[in-house]
Amino acid sequence: MTVQPHTPWRRLVGLGAALAAVVTLIALAFLWPSAASDAHDLPLAVAGPATATAPVEQGLEQRAPGTFDVVEVADRGAAEHLVLSRDVYGAIVLGDQPEILTATASSSVVAQQLAALSPVLAQQLSEVTGTDVSVPVTDLVPLAAGDPRGTILGLVTLPIVIGGMIGGIGISLLVVGVWRRVAAAGVYAAVGGLAVAGVLQGLFGALQGSYLVNAGIIALTLAGIASVIIGFVSIVGRAGIAIGPVLFLLVANPLASTAAPWQMLPAPWGQIGQWFPPGAAAALLRDHSYFPQASTASLWLALVGWVVLGLVLSTVGHFRNTGGATAGAIEEAEEAEGIEVGDPKAAFA
Repeated sequence: MTVQPHTPWRRLVGLGAALAAVVTLIALAFLWPSAASDAHDLPLAVAGPATATAPVEQGLEQRAPGTFDVVEVADRGAAEHLVLSRDVYGAIVLGDQPEILTATASSSVVAQQLAALSPVLAQQLSEVTGTDVSVPVTDLVPLAAGDPRGTILGLVTLPIVIGGMIGGIGISLLVVGVWRRVAAAGVYAAVGGLAVAGVLQGLFGALQGSYLVNAGIIALTLAGIASVIIGFVSIVGRAGIAIGPVLFLLVANPLASTAAPWQMLPAPWGQIGQWFPPGAAAALLRDHSYFPQASTASLWLALVGWVVLGLVLSTVGHFRNTGGATAGAIEEAEEAEGIEVGDPKAAFA
């Protein structure tokens, strides 16, 4: 009986230090966006004549320097259009009937900030006009009854990212043959999209709009994450599995800005996050559910782009390994089936 020697103390210390570094990296990845987030350059429409809007804009800058990026519009109709198309997070309407327009479904954080301006603006206008002025707050796009605080929408990307990683890693380990893996990822994404959308929209009521469109968004996200992992595995072998957690869980998911506007992240990370699958999916699900007038072409392009990237990587791996999976996977499959290792026909079995 062979006795396995104890692990050397030096290696033990090194392993402990390496694992501690990993834990620290994970903590930084998930906590940094919250710690570094700060309201700045939030698009806000201000409607009314220049003589009325100028003092309000100056007051906003004095009260909250750099917080809002003011967009001047002519009237309430133009301001409402920008809110409904999600070009701005809210609006201040001046004139005969002052009003603050918010969209809780766009960002409950910004909606609360704008609502808090109502008494301040009312006091400022009362001092200017010499009369008692009230400034009502109108929520143009409230959240659904199934998710009144937006909690589910704020957490929606984490299970989708984990699901995409599970699909990519599981398929890479269990399926032999690059194209078989790609096909399995397609089936997994389609079924997973329908199932997850059913839970979010049918069970929880957190999503609105077309169920099939929501399912398509989730399916593309799952496919993009899984296919990229499969592609890297097909090129570099099982070491490619580690790319999934690093790229999608530690980098992309914290930058997704699902619970707060992406403008709150330090530039340019907030905008970069919208081009990763989690950020694009979160924005698309929110826009489709609440802002059908919003422009979403770039978000769809981002999701499709990740799927295409995964297919390209898989294609490269396919030709690099003569049409099969990784060499290690082929050897494992051949040994399990009793096939002579190195037989090129086994790669296409």
